[in-house]
Amino acid sequence: APRSDRSAARNAFDRYFEITARGSTLGREVRGGLATFFTMAYIVVLNPLILGNAVDGDDARLAIPALAAGTALVAGIMTILMGVVGRFPLALAAGLGVNALVAYEIAPQMTWADAMGLVVIEGVIIAILVLTGLRTAVFRAVPTQLKTAIGVGIGLFLTIIGLVDAGFVRRLPDAANTTVPVGLGIGGKLVTWPALVFVLGLLVTLVLVVRRVRGAILIGILASTVLAIVVEAIAKVGPSVVDGRPNPTGWSLNVPALPETVVDTPDLSLLGQFDLLGSWQRAGVLVAAMFVFTLLITDFFDTMGTMVAIGQEAELLDERKMPPRTREILLVDSIAAAAGGAASTSSNTSYIESAAGVAEGARTGAANLVTGGLFLLAMFLAPLVAVVPFEAASVALVIVGFLMMTAVKAIDWNDYEIAIPAFLTIVLMPFTYSISNGIGAGVISYVLVKVARGKAREVHPLLYGVAALFVLYFLRGPIETVLF
Repeated sequence: APRSDRSAARNAFDRYFEITARGSTLGREVRGGLATFFTMAYIVVLNPLILGNAVDGDDARLAIPALAAGTALVAGIMTILMGVVGRFPLALAAGLGVNALVAYEIAPQMTWADAMGLVVIEGVIIAILVLTGLRTAVFRAVPTQLKTAIGVGIGLFLTIIGLVDAGFVRRLPDAANTTVPVGLGIGGKLVTWPALVFVLGLLVTLVLVVRRVRGAILIGILASTVLAIVVEAIAKVGPSVVDGRPNPTGWSLNVPALPETVVDTPDLSLLGQFDLLGSWQRAGVLVAAMFVFTLLITDFFDTMGTMVAIGQEAELLDERKMPPRTREILLVDSIAAAAGGAASTSSNTSYIESAAGVAEGARTGAANLVTGGLFLLAMFLAPLVAVVPFEAASVALVIVGFLMMTAVKAIDWNDYEIAIPAFLTIVLMPFTYSISNGIGAGVISYVLVKVARGKAREVHPLLYGVAALFVLYFLRGPIETVLF
C-alpha cells in the first residue's frame, strides 16, 4: 500500500485507541500486552487443574486438554473484546476463587452442565444490571477515598499472591497448633532452587525499575524464566507434586523445561456444554438461587475493584475515580462471565495482573490485542506457555504491588470516618485472599460509622442496599445451614 495509506491507517488506529492522547506509544502498548500475558498465562494451566480435578454430582470429570483450550479461547476473545469495546488495558480470563467455588461447592450438587448454566445466568444478570445503569450507579456511590483504598488493598493482595506462588512465603504445616499461620520459605529458611530464582529475578527487576529501564518488568519475567530453565536442566528440581506426593522443593506449577513439542491441536469439545434449567430441578430453587447470588456478588465487586486499581495505576481515572468508558468495560466483563460458563471454563473476569502491563506502559485497549492474541495462540502453543514458572511470573506481581501501594498517601488517615473503612478494605483483601471481602468490609463499616456519627444522610442511598447485600454475603454460611 502507498505510504500515505499506511500513515492514514496508523493515525486511525492511534485515534481509535487514543494511544497518543493517553501519552502512550505503540511500543509501550506492545510491551504492556506482553507483560500482562506472561503474568497471567498460568491460568491456561491452573484453571484446568482446578476444574479437571473435581467431580460433579454424577462423579463425572471435565477433560483437562479441553479445559485448557477453552480457557485460552475465551480469555483471548474476551480480552480482545475489552480492548476494542472498552479501550482499556484490562485483560480477562477464568476467575480464580470463582472456579474453585464452581468446582468444589456447586458442581458436586448437580452436573457440570448445570453448574456452568448457573454461571451463564449470573453473567446475564450482571449484563442486565450494566445496561440498566445500576452497576455503574453503585460504582459511583462508593466514596472516592474508599475507591483509592480498594486499589491499595489489591496491591497488597497481588503482593501476597506473588510471594506465596513463588514459595517465598508458605503456610506452616502446623498452622493449626501455632499463632503464626505463615512463614519464610521452608522452616523459616530459603533453601530451594525455585526460591533462589524468584529472589534473584526480583532483585534484578527492582534494579531495572529503579533505573527506569524500559520493559523492566517484562525483562524480569523473561530473565527469571531463562534462569529457571538453566536451574532445572542442572539441578533436576521437578514439580511440587511427584506421583501424588508433595515435593516442597519443587516448582509451584510449571516445570521450566524446554518442551518436546511446541504446537498442539486444541480440543474445543466443551463449548456449549451448559444447561440453564437443570440445576433448579436437581439442587432445588433455594440452593441454585444462593449459588447465583454468591457468584453475582463476587463478580460484581471484584471487577469494580480491579477496574479502579488498573485505572489508578494508569492515571486514567477522573475526579470521581471513574475510568473512561466505564459502562463498556463493565458490559464486556459481564459478557465474559456468561461466555466462561458457555465454554465450561467457569466465569471469566477482569484480571488484576493487567497492572503488570500498565506498569510497562500500557494505557489503552491496544495492549489487549497483544495479550488476547497470545491467549489465542496459547490454544495451539500450550506446551510453550507452560515453560514460564510461577516463580518467574511472581516477580511482576510483587513489583506491581509496590507501585499500587504508593496511592495510600491519597487517603486522609486523620479522618476516622474514611480511614477505618479504608483500613479494613486494604487489610482484608490480602488476609482473606478476596477482593470482594475487602470491599464488603469497607462498605459495611463506612455505612456503620456514618450512621454512628449521626451523618446517615451523607451516605448514598445505594450504599445502604449494597451494605445489606454484603451482610447477606458474609452470613451466607449460617443462612445456607438454616435453609438447606
